[in-house]
Amino acid sequence: MARILVVEDEDNIAVALDFLLSRDGHVHERLASGGDALNRIRETRPDLVLLDVMLPDISGYQIVQDLRADPALADVQVLMMTARGSVVERRKGLALGADGFIAKPFELSELRSEMSRLLAAP
Repeated sequence: MARILVVEDEDNIAVALDFLLSRDGHVHERLASGGDALNRIRETRPDLVLLDVMLPDISGYQIVQDLRADPALADVQVLMMTARGSVVERRKGLALGADGFIAKPFELSELRSEMSRLLAAP
């Protein structure tokens, strides 16, 4: 059973993720903004962070960059999610240290597959 932190400001997507994660038996919580994300990651040490790129206060790119700058958080897996699923966005996210990148709206099977891949990573 994985511990997952969802950082997503759009309620409709957060509700869908909550349903999926609950059904799959994951322990999870949601932050609707990115301001507290790093502190929450430090406190809870999730196995996976589902991180939206576009947040109201700080971008997901900044969060993943700050996360990767902290050696103590090196093992936290990050799956970035964006409605702007361009190749440029994907490259930027991966270059900053994201472990995966998925475009919204996503198929549940695609999300499950990416989550399984990241949670299986050493």
